[in-house]
Amino acid sequence: MDVATATLTAGLPVSAESSRPVRDATTAPGTPTAPTAPSMPGAAAAPAALVETHTSILIFLGDRVYKVKKSADLGFLDFRTRQARLAACQAEVDLNRRLAPDVYLGVADVQGPDGALCDHMVVMRRLPADRRLSTLVTAGVDVTDELRATARLLAAFHTRCETSAEIADAGSSATLGGLWEEGLRGVEPYLGTVLDGATVDAIGRLAARFLAGREPLLRERQRLGLVRDGHGDLLAGDIYCLEDGPRILDCLEFDQRLRVGDVLGDIGFLAMDLESLGRPDLAAFLLAHYRQYAAESHPRSLADLYIAYRAFVRCKVACTRYAQGVESAAAEARALAALALSHLRQGRVRLVLVGGVPGSGRGALAAGLADAEEWTLLRAEDIGLVHGPGYDLAGTDPTGAEAAGRDAAGRDATDVEAGYDELFRRARVALERGESVVIDAAWERRADRDRAAELARVTAADLVQLRTARGGSGSSAGGGLRWERTPGPVRRMAAASSEHPDPWPEATTLPQGAGPDALLRAARRAAG
Repeated sequence: MDVATATLTAGLPVSAESSRPVRDATTAPGTPTAPTAPSMPGAAAAPAALVETHTSILIFLGDRVYKVKKSADLGFLDFRTRQARLAACQAEVDLNRRLAPDVYLGVADVQGPDGALCDHMVVMRRLPADRRLSTLVTAGVDVTDELRATARLLAAFHTRCETSAEIADAGSSATLGGLWEEGLRGVEPYLGTVLDGATVDAIGRLAARFLAGREPLLRERQRLGLVRDGHGDLLAGDIYCLEDGPRILDCLEFDQRLRVGDVLGDIGFLAMDLESLGRPDLAAFLLAHYRQYAAESHPRSLADLYIAYRAFVRCKVACTRYAQGVESAAAEARALAALALSHLRQGRVRLVLVGGVPGSGRGALAAGLADAEEWTLLRAEDIGLVHGPGYDLAGTDPTGAEAAGRDAAGRDATDVEAGYDELFRRARVALERGESVVIDAAWERRADRDRAAELARVTAADLVQLRTARGGSGSSAGGGLRWERTPGPVRRMAAASSEHPDPWPEATTLPQGAGPDALLRAARRAAG
């Protein structure tokens, strides 16, 4: 079929105002027609053009765009029949009118020179190319207002998106694991040529490890209705920043499995694309404002997982483009694989044990590490492993219980076990929900450390063990109770324990005498 000829009727471009050739996909009873849009500045004056993608051919004429689906089987889509292309065109119009109702005008029938029906195409209003978000970002234009408006639009959009028990299943660990496995199989033909095998192996291993320990987090996202039929392919090149607000185009219409999912996966696609354009700061800005407008909370590790997944999806697409003869797509695929691996490494869930005797700066270090990395901090003293309500901060014992070897609340050394039970309970809740945890405690008993190692194993968390040495300059840096202010019974128990602590060869002993900043840097390196 000659595309240029087929899109002409009586010498004129087919448009939404033509009578016979146009089939508006929303003219079914009870379905509203797309509203009339204001003219788009610069679009009508733009020259005619023809653009080919791996799935479509787009013809730009005047203030219209005509999009014809390729008759192709790419594995993840099959448009070889006219009926399949018609269904895809109708779905594209229906789905994209959710975010750009004044851009998607309808579906046109394509007639050959003999007047016979031979294909179908999507008819769209033409938007000014210089207002694409990707163009603005690449040019270094300040797009914070545009990103803020985009985040607000997408947050509102997601509240309207369809959800159901079947759709919610797309957010399960089993479904997500299947999608990762499908992606890994999809790039196998390109290992050793386009992609590095070790990189892809690490991607698969880290993605599976995250999912293995986050079942409670994913179930909670499902229960809250955060798994929906969204956009599925949010790219900066498909967002047009107009004076009256953004228009978001090109929703993924050919496979609902790739479109439904956690709303964080949707917004994560755009964050990934902004990063690939060299602007991780804009990606963080977008995620922060989306979180605000959507009034939802999520661990940073989950955002990393979805950004990595979206990068890997685009990596597979780039591999397909390379196979179609686009040589530059190989470098793009490698860059996207590297981006996916970077986020999976960043999103690893960690259980960090910070131990050491009082006076060694342990409390200050644990607090500083948790604050710097935005991790959850749990302290032994906060659950009564250090002092009870009968003691004041000077360590006095107004009740006289010290002589009996108990604190004012009646606790003795046997209560340490119960204290660690509570630390592990709280830590497990956080770890299963994707939050890394720092636990500040003595950790002088191997049995306690073994329990921590088992907790890390069952929650698929990385175990990091750090020990401070007495005499480090961090000991007066604040954070936690100072040794000289610690209650008497605890001082005696800690002193006795520190004289004969269980060996701790697995721990990284942080440099004695280092300043607080150097100590924190060493801890961050060890936990990284």
